[in-house]
Amino acid sequence: MSNAREIKRRIKSVQNTRKITKTMEMVATSKMKRATDRVSAARPYGQAMDRIVHRIRVDESAGALFPILRQPAEVKRAAILLLTANRGLAGGFNANLIKEAAGLYTDLTEQGIEVEAHVVGKKGVTYFRFRGFQLALDRQDISDRPTLEDAESLVTPLMERFEAGELDAVYVVSSEFRSALSTPPVTRKLLPLESDNGAAGFDGYILSPGPAQILYRLLPRYVKNVVYRALVENAAAEQGARRTAMKSATDNAGEMLDNLTRTYNRARQAQITQEIAEIVGGAAALE
Repeated sequence: MSNAREIKRRIKSVQNTRKITKTMEMVATSKMKRATDRVSAARPYGQAMDRIVHRIRVDESAGALFPILRQPAEVKRAAILLLTANRGLAGGFNANLIKEAAGLYTDLTEQGIEVEAHVVGKKGVTYFRFRGFQLALDRQDISDRPTLEDAESLVTPLMERFEAGELDAVYVVSSEFRSALSTPPVTRKLLPLESDNGAAGFDGYILSPGPAQILYRLLPRYVKNVVYRALVENAAAEQGARRTAMKSATDNAGEMLDNLTRTYNRARQAQITQEIAEIVGGAAALE
């Protein structure tokens, strides 16, 4: 009797867990839809900016006129901006991002480069702090609905330090949202800007108010937009990973319930058989 009661208690516990994971799956699905809408809205503008910036012919004169186009002869100091989530229960989402950033940190350090870690998200901050890293920046106040102001607050200090020569390279580690099932971590070199010097440039185009004025306003916006897109895609990837993890947990709970139910039925049948045998044996003893 006690074995059947224990199994029934476990069944109830798994049923409650399945309700929670199913609810979290539905919430993540709803949030992912809104997040993917933001990704779809941000991509065309960002891709157009990419095409324009990559046609800029970067040379020493451009670097002197626009410090953000500076091409360091040697990378001595670099910064890694890592984007993670504030919450877990998203499968390997945060672990994969942290592994990507840690690998980049090791690679750069082995090259003799001094590396700063700028970490966004509670999961990333907790990981690096626990391991004794000195973080140049830790932010846990950016929600799953990032804004352009969030991106600006993250990247503006890095741009200013790069222009001043305090940093020679800036990398961004975030997730790329391909689908709910595919959210791989990617590393993007944010600064210095890399251009396709073999492209046709802007020959034949009429530029107004003029190349210098356009670049002066365009380049900072481009860098901020890259970080904004990374934040938006990271938020969508987080919800996609959480939806997948919660669906898997719900399915596993269902399989566990089926197994426990069969076990409970066998235990109950064995108990009933034993009770019947005891009754029959008692009746036979009275005859």
